[in-house]
Amino acid sequence: MTSKLWNNAHLKKDVRPALEKTLKDIQLDYLDLYLIHWPVALKPGVQFPSSVNDFLSLDDASTAATWEAMEACAKDGLSKHIGVSNFSIKKIRELLDDCEIKPEVNQVELHPFHQQPEMLEFCDKENIVLTAYSPLGSNDRPPQFKDPKEPSLLENPTIVEIAHANGFSSAQVLIRWAIQRGTSVIPKSVNPARLKQNFDSATISLSNEDMKKIAVLEEKRRLITGEFWDAPELGYSVATLWDE
Repeated sequence: MTSKLWNNAHLKKDVRPALEKTLKDIQLDYLDLYLIHWPVALKPGVQFPSSVNDFLSLDDASTAATWEAMEACAKDGLSKHIGVSNFSIKKIRELLDDCEIKPEVNQVELHPFHQQPEMLEFCDKENIVLTAYSPLGSNDRPPQFKDPKEPSLLENPTIVEIAHANGFSSAQVLIRWAIQRGTSVIPKSVNPARLKQNFDSATISLSNEDMKKIAVLEEKRRLITGEFWDAPELGYSVATLWDE
């Protein structure tokens, strides 16, 4: 079982209670994996910010201090493994410079429109599992978080062509692409037939030519931009979030 620490529990004293509440809610004694959801801190009790006043600065709730509390939870057996989500290479390096337990996972947006080869190379080198979220394009996002003009991964002509040529679904092509790059992948579906197709992706393969065709689709296009964490007065912006 995997869960994540939400942004409103980044203060060192709040990390363990947040994890303990999760364990109580799902009636387990420990998690397999616990991740810091975003490198952004909100004030306790704030689920989602409505103004800059809802944020904590990184001086008030440093990522290093949050990570120390995550390490303590792991040492006490509340989670077998700990990691991060939506962390840039720069932010992971800062953790690696001063940690007892290194992040074992980084969960990031990863798909053919945003392939992140540098992140993949970095995580391979550091023995960090790179997990791909939104591998199919996250079409179920609320409308306010979607660009109405954003392209569709599932309907992309190259993906559709490869799917038809191999007798796969477009979703299977996207999932298999992620697997063959050496990443773990977490597609979402509640449809039994699609769930089976997703699992079957582990048993199929794409040719080198297929992989080359997909590589050309790179746009460095994020579907989850992080713009909702914009609070420049406290050091949060899209630029500082992704360090790009």
